[in-house]
Amino acid sequence: MTRPEVHAPFALIVGKAVADDALEGMMRRMGLRPDAARAGGLPLQLTLGGLTVTIDRAAPDDFALADPVDVATSSLGTPLPADWRDAGGSWIVRSARRDGIAAAQFDTLFQMIVLLIDAFDADHIFWSPARLWTDARQFRGAIAEMQTSGMPPVLHLIAFRRRDGAADPHVATRGLAAFAGQELDAAVPPGWDMAAMVKRLARLTLDIMLHGPVVQPQQTPGLQAGEWVALTPQGDARDGPAAVLVEFSFDR
Repeated sequence: MTRPEVHAPFALIVGKAVADDALEGMMRRMGLRPDAARAGGLPLQLTLGGLTVTIDRAAPDDFALADPVDVATSSLGTPLPADWRDAGGSWIVRSARRDGIAAAQFDTLFQMIVLLIDAFDADHIFWSPARLWTDARQFRGAIAEMQTSGMPPVLHLIAFRRRDGAADPHVATRGLAAFAGQELDAAVPPGWDMAAMVKRLARLTLDIMLHGPVVQPQQTPGLQAGEWVALTPQGDARDGPAAVLVEFSFDR
């Protein structure tokens, strides 16, 4: 099983438009040490602590990946206005390094995103590892809570996707691999709805984000008496991150 040491996520922040010649001054006043990456002003390099990112206006390819009407895109109950691409306030933030962002730097990245949410008075944020849109102010509050409690805001960083195919329906995570190099994939027990699955998978996701990936098969008690959860990591994945199969069972 592989566990990537670096990742290349980006955040797309939708807020107010700012002229190119005003952006550098705004970032400097915020203490983000802007440095133009090329002549003409954009993209700007921003530095916070040991993390350096670039900020630029979002491009068509970024809009395509974040398209809120695409069935592959998830949303945490935050509809975007129809003109969100055209208002001039869509900003993309990504690592300035070719090899992405080290796992240990995610906390600093989220701190920077919170500062940018405030700077642009943002309404929405898209987190690319999960292909997930969330409310920017709720995201800001969740990160502030994380700084106090140490608990990552799972629902703002991880998407939970239901797959209804010819076989049994499954719910899988998307975005966990950015933090642990693996995703969860669980069959839906008879009679369970999406809320029941997300409640349980979010708990498992949080544990992995805090303590690291599942490296060997294990079984743990579930949320209710007589409920058990088996976690079985799979081998290296050729077409994506490694998977951990999750099976729920019950005492008879």
